[in-house]
Amino acid sequence: MHTPIPDYLHEVLENTRDDGEVATYIPELARANPDLLASALCMSDGKIYAAGDIHERFTIQSISKPFVYALALQERGFETVLDKIGVEPSGESFNSASLDPRTQRPENPMVNIGAIATHALVRPEASRDERFEAVRAGLSAFAGRELDVDEAVYASEMGTAFRNMSLAYLVRSVDGFTQDPADIVEGYTRQCSILVDVRDLAVMAMTLANAGINPITQERVVDEHVAQQVLSVMTTCGMYDAAGDWMTQVGIPAKSGVAGGIIGALPGQVGAAVFSPRLDPVGNSVRGVQAFERFSGDMGMHLLKSPPLSRDVIRHANRRVSGQGEFHVIELQGPLRFSSAERVMRELEQIPNDRKTIALDLARVSSVDDVSRRMLMEGLRRLILEGHAVYLVDPRSSIPNRDLGDGTFPADAASLETLGLALTEGS
Repeated sequence: MHTPIPDYLHEVLENTRDDGEVATYIPELARANPDLLASALCMSDGKIYAAGDIHERFTIQSISKPFVYALALQERGFETVLDKIGVEPSGESFNSASLDPRTQRPENPMVNIGAIATHALVRPEASRDERFEAVRAGLSAFAGRELDVDEAVYASEMGTAFRNMSLAYLVRSVDGFTQDPADIVEGYTRQCSILVDVRDLAVMAMTLANAGINPITQERVVDEHVAQQVLSVMTTCGMYDAAGDWMTQVGIPAKSGVAGGIIGALPGQVGAAVFSPRLDPVGNSVRGVQAFERFSGDMGMHLLKSPPLSRDVIRHANRRVSGQGEFHVIELQGPLRFSSAERVMRELEQIPNDRKTIALDLARVSSVDDVSRRMLMEGLRRLILEGHAVYLVDPRSSIPNRDLGDGTFPADAASLETLGLALTEGS
């Protein structure tokens, strides 16, 4: 049996309305074929589904902004970057010549003035060419393959870069960077001229959604907290003046580009991309927006869609008898987050102070975040203080640090075998 996902992608593309206009203010982009259309999904294990003109390459344009922002954060640290570039939605057009009136910073890295300042933060002491090579190598790491530049688009954009040049001089005038503004604009324009296809963009989006680890190469490109910061800014600023409509209707951290690409990164689930050159008045791909609206509605991708109820975390809670006596057994399942860990704490509260052995089975737990780990360990520590012997069944190593806070650890599953207690199959 073949998976229906490619057929679904084809159906979504075929049912988008073909309106909007290609970008005309960049001569080379004005020559783009307006009928090109493609989409791709990249899963957390690197599996890619794609449909349409998937081999067509186009320039990344403003979709480069979140990735270069990630490189700057990774290299320079949060304090340095936030000192130069804010994170507030601007409420103005993408090429607005505006700075925060209080801080004199660009308001966010997703508009041109902020993206130019971001480019300057990467390898600030390097030459123009060395800085661009660091950017190109970084974007290639996000994509999982070497990316090239469309020199024709670069030359065309540089021939009309008067607005961006004025923005660079404005940032330079308030000490937003110290380099030659002309060098920064040339590097930024070359950054926007990097060539990708729709599958590259899906992989790049999934790398952000995968906490900074490329799903194809398994290389950590940026730290988890960097990926989280970038996704946060994409959520509020990635779709320009349409960010509010996008968040309510689609609900996926996203970024668009004037060549017709849109990426969406749903944390822990999928990286998505659509390419169609026809743009709406805000500068977003018309058919790309429509496709993402379908993805969100059909597949439940909205970031704020309610997760399953936390009570589902407890699969079984009962007593069992072995040759060594009676045991309290609690079997958990699924991901452990704060709300589900709180449900487990309430279950542990119900265990009577009878000093009987307790077995906590995590064989079916898929992941445990840090706050849940600490809650769980504290709950077990208190049970031990009450006189219970506590055993932890954790074949997936969901809890790498089992310190109970006093230098002790709960006993492991192997010790249960000597007591004649069999738990979940496979544990």
